[in-house]
Amino acid sequence: MSSPTDVATPYEFDEPLTALAATRHGEEGSVVRVTLLGPGKGNAMGPAFWAETPKLFRALGADESVRAIVVTGSGPHFTYGLDLTSFAGGAGATLADDGGLARARTRFLYEIREMQTALDAVADCRKPVAAAISGWCIGGGIDLLAACDVRYGSAEAKFSIREVRMAIVADMGSLARLPGILSEGHLRELAYTGRDIDATKAERVGLLNDVLPTPDEALAAAHAFADEVAANPPLVVQGVKEVLDVNRAERVAAAQRYVTTWNAAFLPSHDLTEAMTAFLQRRAPKFEGR
Repeated sequence: MSSPTDVATPYEFDEPLTALAATRHGEEGSVVRVTLLGPGKGNAMGPAFWAETPKLFRALGADESVRAIVVTGSGPHFTYGLDLTSFAGGAGATLADDGGLARARTRFLYEIREMQTALDAVADCRKPVAAAISGWCIGGGIDLLAACDVRYGSAEAKFSIREVRMAIVADMGSLARLPGILSEGHLRELAYTGRDIDATKAERVGLLNDVLPTPDEALAAAHAFADEVAANPPLVVQGVKEVLDVNRAERVAAAQRYVTTWNAAFLPSHDLTEAMTAFLQRRAPKFEGR
């Protein structure tokens, strides 16, 4: 059985990776662990993450030697979510072109859709994906969890659908995929408030399959799941995933198209500017609904 301390070998990938690391584990290297690397101590999702993730997961899905995947973060945290320092001003700069008319808004719409392909690649991967979460999992991290098949967290893990507090309608997949994971009331509670929840509540509402005492044990649980999957007939497992996903896929695609259109039309606002400014100044924002 693979574990956090087993012998890992690099996964051979034909492009250099900077935001992710991929290593083989388990029987004959059939389980691949994908580790988020940052930038920064919180593994923030910068431009390299959005560029590398779809390429890597498509390769893993097509690789017949890979039977299951584990996703985790480096260091004490899973991820702080979108790297706001890299993307701050991006939407405003894009939509300032042509005075925010159709050309700029169309360009921005396709920028969102291109970023969505990263987490679509995780969700659509032919191989089951397990997440092991410790520390903070915020914003885009929840989008990534929603794209995984199963989720194991350590007792100190904390979670937040934080976008609403940044004056953003979450558009990377959490609002599209979480209705199949959480009850509607719990989802609306978390999405409307952006509040932080601990691992105990995350398990209670269905975001986590199980809570383990430590980060190492959460990672071991994800690998134990992956090892069990890897021991089963691979084409049958892939067929099970296809059948389970068939109804979800159409609903998710429709929701993703809708939210990209919504944000291309309405994302730029005084409240968004205020949220970004407050974040950079490390103060509480004051929203006015403009």
